[in-house]
Amino acid sequence: MSNLIKPKDYKALLDMRETEQGIKEIKEFFQQNLSTELRLRRVTAPLFVLKGLGINDDLNGVERPVTFPIKDLGDAKAEVVHSLAKWKRLTLAEYEIEPGYGIYTDMNAIRADEEMDNLHSLYVDQWDWEAVINKEDRTIAYLEDVVKRIYAAILRTEFLTCESYPQIKPFLPNQIHFVHSQDLLDMYPDLSPKEREDAICKKYGAVFVEGIGGKLSNGEKHDGRAADYDDWSTLSENGKAGLNGDILIWYPVLERSFELSSMGIRVDKAALLRQLKCEGQEEREQLYFHQQLLSDKLPLSIGGGIGQSRLCMVMLHKAHIGEIQASIWPEDMREECEKFGMPLI
Repeated sequence: MSNLIKPKDYKALLDMRETEQGIKEIKEFFQQNLSTELRLRRVTAPLFVLKGLGINDDLNGVERPVTFPIKDLGDAKAEVVHSLAKWKRLTLAEYEIEPGYGIYTDMNAIRADEEMDNLHSLYVDQWDWEAVINKEDRTIAYLEDVVKRIYAAILRTEFLTCESYPQIKPFLPNQIHFVHSQDLLDMYPDLSPKEREDAICKKYGAVFVEGIGGKLSNGEKHDGRAADYDDWSTLSENGKAGLNGDILIWYPVLERSFELSSMGIRVDKAALLRQLKCEGQEEREQLYFHQQLLSDKLPLSIGGGIGQSRLCMVMLHKAHIGEIQASIWPEDMREECEKFGMPLI
């Protein structure tokens, strides 16, 4: 409950019926725009994968996946996905997708260790996408171009929402600002990573923070990233490490920075080996996914996830993600949210 933000004088702009209709319109419109911008085809995704193959996303390496035995497989263990970062790359290879094209899917996950607040739920829904690239595309310039395309789709979605519901007013800036996490540390050396994100987002409105996962000059990471999907250790053309990042906006409803997407150019063989060594996880080289990559059976790719409930929350100016999605919440949080005009579904 200590993390719950209770905006003063908050009042939802849409009732529950309008909210449900808005969610439908936003999801349909945005995914069509994303597909067109990045040349993605829709595919069907798993809810769970077999344990021990290295396919599930390890997030920060401490979150426990929901696990259950499969009777017909001799009680072999399955894990509910955290995300599909590595599964998508296997699928690109299976479907023989050409460079410049990719896939997207509806990803539904359970993150049982999530600390629940206005933005975090046990239930995670996002558009997971992945596209094949060429070796020469593994640059910060290519990454930033893709970010601009995604942000353009977000802006068009905001325009549609405001046209459909005139009581909602646009607030996103026309351009997204790019900054490396090391430069952010240099700008705000006395602030925590979260406080630095708040400061830069309040200044520019929409920001892509680059280079997340490796240690900065203060010996700390801006945020955690698994070693085996995003490439956070390769030096880019600007001389800084990291070909990944987060799309963040300043969200006036909660007066804080708000992450909409985590994405990046994926590891090649050299980056995978370097990052596993850096994290002391060399034993993972023997897992199925990692062997496929090290054996040149997977294409080079770029990919990420875009929060569905989060995007709808921003577009509809909601104060709590529980106003958008059905999930489980502590009873005292439900009561407190009701008191402050944030009825949870």
